[in-house]
Amino acid sequence: MALAIVYSRASSGIDAPLVTVEVHLSYGMAAFNIVGLPETAVKESRDRVRSALMNARFDFPIRRITVNLAPADLPKDGGRFDLPIAIGILAASGQLPQNELADYEFAGELALSGELRPIRGVLPVALAAYHAKRQLIIPYHNGDEAALVKQVTVLPAKHLLAVCAHLKKETLLSSYSVSENGSQPFSHLDLADIKGQLHAKRALEIAAAGRHSLLFIGPPGTGKTMLANRLPGILPEMSEKQALEIAAIASVSSKGFDPAQWRMTPFRSPHHTSSSAALVGGGRPPRPGEISLSHHGVLFLDELAEFSRHVLECLREPLESGQITISRAAFQMIFPAQFQFVAAMNPCPCGYAGSTMTYCQCSAEQIKRYMGRLSGPLLDRIDLQVEVASLPPEVLAEIKEKSMTDHSALVRARVIKARAYQEARQDKCNASLTVAELDHYAVLNHEAQCLLNQVMTKFNLSARVYHRILKVARTIADLEESLIIREEQVSEALGYRCLDKAKLLLN
Repeated sequence: MALAIVYSRASSGIDAPLVTVEVHLSYGMAAFNIVGLPETAVKESRDRVRSALMNARFDFPIRRITVNLAPADLPKDGGRFDLPIAIGILAASGQLPQNELADYEFAGELALSGELRPIRGVLPVALAAYHAKRQLIIPYHNGDEAALVKQVTVLPAKHLLAVCAHLKKETLLSSYSVSENGSQPFSHLDLADIKGQLHAKRALEIAAAGRHSLLFIGPPGTGKTMLANRLPGILPEMSEKQALEIAAIASVSSKGFDPAQWRMTPFRSPHHTSSSAALVGGGRPPRPGEISLSHHGVLFLDELAEFSRHVLECLREPLESGQITISRAAFQMIFPAQFQFVAAMNPCPCGYAGSTMTYCQCSAEQIKRYMGRLSGPLLDRIDLQVEVASLPPEVLAEIKEKSMTDHSALVRARVIKARAYQEARQDKCNASLTVAELDHYAVLNHEAQCLLNQVMTKFNLSARVYHRILKVARTIADLEESLIIREEQVSEALGYRCLDKAKLLLN
């Protein structure tokens, strides 16, 4: 039979749609054509496959070879189709049996010698192969990544000859498995290393417990970045489903997935010169940006006011929806972006406004212009806005035992307990509660409701801020194992809105 059908997978965002590789050999003038919307790298497969087959001592058919990558309207890119095309040619020319090809999926780039080179985005391929109930044959160096999907049979190979020997039942490939990486301890920075700043540490704990967005504001050198860097150390361990989602996003990114990062909470800290495409994603083909690479993790923007306003405005929709849609004329791609937003900034251009240690040289107009770089709608979406004050020298010079209440392990235990309350009550974190769910789960007593109403009227706060305050108060109540939100818990939540008070004073 001069027709062979081989299964492979394309790359489309974090998905891996099925591609049926149809290879037909016919009589006529010798030619090698690939159809089905191939990009340049796929068209170049003709030369790589021809040389690989010849160097592996196979007969390359001197016939008219037509390779169809179906569906025809799905763009195909990269060298991942080299291996399935080579297998299809060998099967169509009778050099390989075809009876079991339907049980496998193939993906891999071929060297001219016939060796298999790794490809990007193999984890989504493994997930799709599992759902299709097929075995997966891939390059050996992709084995660690693909084997994270424990339910799929991964058969990694180093050379085209090894794949052919397996299909001929001469020398079978061994299924690949990796040791459980989730049990490996991760080394995190300890919150107890930071002296003083009890108010900021408490805010960090609340942010971790409810997965709230957080902004630190204070002079240079007060520990804002140190606090943010210690957030992953107090977050609960992610589930295997979340870890697979993170790994799938990293797999299709420009750098690829590092198996050593398995089940490690993402912490992304892009520079303030980053473009909007670097932050939200883009390119051709589209790659995930920083907000997607921090999915189920932390996105930390240091020197927030130094970012381009256009770049910051791109964060508004993902902060609400938990995903980013990249739309272009020829395609539309959706990447998940359920990240915890943490930022730090100075209170003024010189950095010392409100400091008791150093004199501020900025005028009121300069401060207003500096703070105006952050739009009101963006600030409304930040749950906790915390001042981090300068510490006196005697506090910095003080040598004492680390406070056990500030130790990251104990803070993390309290965070895990509060998260457990939230999961049992509403099956999500407090930061993700809808307005209707807030009415049901964030119940205030009479005194707390009166206090909140007075503050909303005095500071003319928006409805979005009202709901953000309720979410933070609900998290504080969860940390204290309180069913009803009390007045002191609302009062503490209101204390984490320093920019609302500053905005009123500036105006």
